[in-house]
Amino acid sequence: MSVAVVTDSTAYLPPGPVRAHRLTVVPLTVVLNGAEGLEGVETLPADATRALGGRRVSVSTSRPSPAQFAATYRRLLADGADGVLSVHLSAELSGTVDAARLAAAEVGDRVEVVDSRSTGMGLGFPALAAATAAEAGVDLPGVRAAALSAVDRTTIFFYVDTLEFLRRGGRINAAEALLGTALSVKPIMHMPDGAIVVRDKVRTASRGVARLIDLAVEAAADAEVDLAVHHLAAPHRAEHLVEALTARLGDRLHDTYVSEVGAVVAAHAGPGLAGVVIHRRQA
Repeated sequence: MSVAVVTDSTAYLPPGPVRAHRLTVVPLTVVLNGAEGLEGVETLPADATRALGGRRVSVSTSRPSPAQFAATYRRLLADGADGVLSVHLSAELSGTVDAARLAAAEVGDRVEVVDSRSTGMGLGFPALAAATAAEAGVDLPGVRAAALSAVDRTTIFFYVDTLEFLRRGGRINAAEALLGTALSVKPIMHMPDGAIVVRDKVRTASRGVARLIDLAVEAAADAEVDLAVHHLAAPHRAEHLVEALTARLGDRLHDTYVSEVGAVVAAHAGPGLAGVVIHRRQA
């Protein structure tokens, strides 16, 4: 049995793993100052960075439509897949997973949908786990189980220079944003139940990055791990994170992925974002 795996553009997987694992990526739509584009296809991270740097910023994002997902599922099934597993960003952040579920109900029981309860490589690692299981010939329920297992073994933390963009996008409440501004703190966020929550507050960017490193090591515990590092217009922060975590995790570190986040996350996090994702491998 062959199972095709679908994810969305907010996984921010590098192109190599997407090709190698034959993942299908459905893009979200971003509107930057009136210009609409598909994330990663027509709208790139640099476009978001430029737009967010302006004085007047109008940014919105929208999920793929159920029709887009249904067309994707039907194409994959017509091309020979026996089943489709569709893995997407947290339902707490977007209606993407709901659109996927509506499409799955329309197409039939050969399509299953999984909420990663995360974004970035917090989504990407479950998608890769599903694809690896599919490549091994596992059936659709088994591929779904592989994705869900990876969800439970994946932890994301990210640093932002300001809470303002998250407040504008409705991802945190105004009180949290006001507190951060009033105290001039640099927040570190995590997603324990699929929603973005303040995990720690530090006073400077350097302390924020240092705290990210400590939190990632704590999340790894004693496990063998894979690491992903994300950034937005902050490649030097990403490089520092990779170097520091490579040294701290030592031989327990296996695969490492580095990517710049796209316009959807950029719109809600702002330039300067740095994130780490720890995927604990199964023993």
